[in-house]
Amino acid sequence: MEQHEDPTWIAARAHRLQQHWRTVDPLELEATAREIAHDAELRRLAPAAAASRWLAPVESAGGR
Repeated sequence: MEQHEDPTWIAARAHRLQQHWRTVDPLELEATAREIAHDAELRRLAPAAAASRWLAPVESAGGR
């Protein structure tokens, strides 16, 4: 599904990342969102779901 490389999909992933890291530069979040696209499993998910799954280890560590 190459459609996930379109700007809208990347922006949606970056937005989800920004919900977790509000102080990180938006360009850095966009770069991270593009990196998520390199994972075949995450590419098959909706943007918010892909970002949430990628963030899962970070979010679970925050609760320790």
